[in-house]
Amino acid sequence: MRATAAFAREVSSAVAPRRGPARAMRLAVMVGVLLAACARQPAPAPAPSTVSVVTVTPRDTPIATEFVAQTQSSREVNIQARVSGFLDRQVYTEGAVVKEGDVLFLMDQKPFQAQLDQARAALQQQEATLENAQANLARIKPLVEQDALSPKDLDDATGQYRGAAAAVAQAQAQVTQAELNLSYATITAPVAGVTGAAQQAEGTYISSANSQLTTVSVLSPMWINFSVSENQYLKFQKRVESGVLKVPADGKLFVELVLADGTVYPNKAQITFLQPEYNTKTGTFLIRASVENAKGTLRPNQFVRVHLLGATRPGAISVPQRAVQQGPKGNFVWVVDKDSKAEMRPVTVGEWIGEDWLIDEGLSAGERVAVDGVLTLSPGAVVKVADAKTAAAPASGTAH
Repeated sequence: MRATAAFAREVSSAVAPRRGPARAMRLAVMVGVLLAACARQPAPAPAPSTVSVVTVTPRDTPIATEFVAQTQSSREVNIQARVSGFLDRQVYTEGAVVKEGDVLFLMDQKPFQAQLDQARAALQQQEATLENAQANLARIKPLVEQDALSPKDLDDATGQYRGAAAAVAQAQAQVTQAELNLSYATITAPVAGVTGAAQQAEGTYISSANSQLTTVSVLSPMWINFSVSENQYLKFQKRVESGVLKVPADGKLFVELVLADGTVYPNKAQITFLQPEYNTKTGTFLIRASVENAKGTLRPNQFVRVHLLGATRPGAISVPQRAVQQGPKGNFVWVVDKDSKAEMRPVTVGEWIGEDWLIDEGLSAGERVAVDGVLTLSPGAVVKVADAKTAAAPASGTAH
């Protein structure tokens, strides 16, 4: 159209001097008509954008919420000396896994053996005294019955017998205590687990002030501790009450463990404890799960990621993450209607699971959502659908 106008100006300037005013006027009118006709011609329509779409199909979707957790031994035992004496020898290897009853330390047994021998000798002496008192009582009884001796003699003999019997019992208790002290000189593992570092060196005199020797931590079962904030808990409760989330009828939720290298631990953990009150400093409460760890893969104080399993979102709608765009007014997707025209649709997004995003509001079953080729779209633009797929909710995944 610009070339036509330029041509008209050139013609008018060339003809006007030679043809006269009337001729120039008629030529100018013709050029104006020609320009008006050119202006009325529509611009060629742009080629439709090619997009790939997914068809929205609601499905029940398992929800897995992720938390950071730390392992804890279900039973960590402090190994302490029960008697005072010199530490003779460390038997175990630090950090090794031991069985219940394995010897960890040996204390010098000679003093305890001497105490036991002394207690046994005292017991023998008291037993001899008891035998004499018993024999004396047996002789006095018939003499008293024959009035050969007075009843006081019988009372004295009876008292001596009872005193000797009590002395024997006391001596027996001292023998038992000496035997225990001798057994305590051999320090064994009360449980099966992994041992800690030795706290005392060989040759150290052990007393009540330094009786801590090492620790043994039970590896199976292993506890998994993680915290849930008050906001997370209240949000979860509201979603269950409103029917957005569905939990098992028995209320049991399980925990899946993910190790630092991304490996999923084969055994599922079961929740065994919910802290009844919130932590006043963090505003969270503790959840504890227990998992079998027979091979010792998990160690105490290890950081892991956990997925809380068991909740399901019925009739969930999901779309690929790349289909969701961010605009000045929030998230939106491009919906392709039955006339193959693009429509900008605001949506409210929910959990992010795997490569999909759950949609809380904005989409209905059967609608087509553009996934690829959406950067050039505009409202009402005609699009060409490259392929059609079904937007299925993921079978499983982790909510973010």
